[in-house]
Amino acid sequence: MHGQRDMLLQRVGALAQPVADRLGLELVDVEIEGHGSRTVLRILVDREGGVSVEECARMSEILSRQLDLVDLFVHRYTLEVASPGLDRPLRRAADFDRFAGRLVEVTTASDVAGQRHFAGRLRGIVAGRVVVELSGGQEAHIPLQEIAQARLRVDPEEIRRDLRRRRS
Repeated sequence: MHGQRDMLLQRVGALAQPVADRLGLELVDVEIEGHGSRTVLRILVDREGGVSVEECARMSEILSRQLDLVDLFVHRYTLEVASPGLDRPLRRAADFDRFAGRLVEVTTASDVAGQRHFAGRLRGIVAGRVVVELSGGQEAHIPLQEIAQARLRVDPEEIRRDLRRRRS
């Protein structure tokens, strides 16, 4: 079952990527939740400065037609195209460099330095390892291939700084 879901995610991603490129959007993630007729196919897209509701709707319209043509799902599903939000997932190596300096939460597939959950300030990638500055100034060096899940943490102070910058 897990293998089928992974294959489906790859096939949907392969269809969604050129659509996102054509619309000038970044394909952040493809997620599938639920099963049977309660399946939700979620496509997360972004762009510098954020993505609009209209852009999400356009992506949904084009991708929906392509998905109908290739008929990947044997049952009904709901397609959602949305912005990744403030707690966006980090998937690709480039994401870890792009968001260096931001707060992150990382969960690993197996123990790294005796733990599986890390939270702190992302420092980027060094020699194939994601570097996270933990509280107390220590650093965790996490092999990229060990990361099961990583996402930005909402930082209220950063939001306030961004709002002040936009007002000026």
